[in-house]
Order: sequence, then C-alpha cells, then structure tokens
Amino acid sequence: MGRLRALVLLVLVAGCTPAPSPDPAPSSDAPSSPAAAPTCPATADLPLDGERQGRGDSDGVTLWALFFGPKVIAGQEIKVAWRMTGAGDLTMTAQGPDGRLVKPSWGPEEHGGSTFARPGDEWGTGWVFPRSGCWTVHATRSTGRAHLVLRVG
Repeated sequence: MGRLRALVLLVLVAGCTPAPSPDPAPSSDAPSSPAAAPTCPATADLPLDGERQGRGDSDGVTLWALFFGPKVIAGQEIKVAWRMTGAGDLTMTAQGPDGRLVKPSWGPEEHGGSTFARPGDEWGTGWVFPRSGCWTVHATRSTGRAHLVLRVG
C-alpha cells in the first residue's frame, strides 16, 4: 500500500507543476527571421518580360525593375529602368557576394514616363557588376528604401 500511495502522490505532484510559459511575441524592433530574408535567384536569367519586383524595407514602399537584356553577366553593362514609390531623389548601390559596394555606371536618371506601368516614379540606370554571384541592389529615397536581390552570371 505504501508504494501505491507514493506513486499516486508522485503523479499528483507532477500534474501540479506549472506548464512552461509560451515564448513572448517578438517585439517590433526584433530582427526579422531568416525565412523573411529574400533568397538569391538560382539563375542570372531574367523573366521574358524583363521585370523583377523588389522588396520595400518599409510599409507601402514598392520597387520594380525592368531589365534590358536576357540575363545579368559580370563585366557587361545592363540597362535597368526602375519604378519606386516614395518621395525625393533616388540613390542606388549594389552589394556583392564579397561585401563590395558598387554604384551604377550611370544614373539614376529621372524619366518623364514610359510604358513601364508600375507604381512610383521612374529612373534609368546602367550597371556593371564586377563579379558573378548574388548581388543586392539598394534603392533609397527620402521617404522610402527598398532592395532587389539578383544573380549575376
């Protein structure tokens, strides 16, 4: 009878321990999860229509690119038209796989308009990426930032 009483007491005590508290919700200043980070495309080939959508770094900011070529090749200039929402002048840099920063070979040059029907104001740039790999183009305006990840072949 003593063993049965000890077993019942052990089960009762174990059932009374508090459950682990759930993880707290992430705060707004917590870093985003790795799953939210954009991945590098598997190929330097561009879509047939030449368009790629970037990602706004703040709510409501959009970035679109229209590439004038079938793929992005290291050492070869490629022309790109950009549409970005926000206000103010556009500045751009690209960060390469080794952390190196490059600026456009020309531009951004503001365009008055075109048939590139995406939201925001339009600019043109030329880029020469010095090496192959994954590059992130950063676009900044007074009221918005965005980026586009691309594979350079």
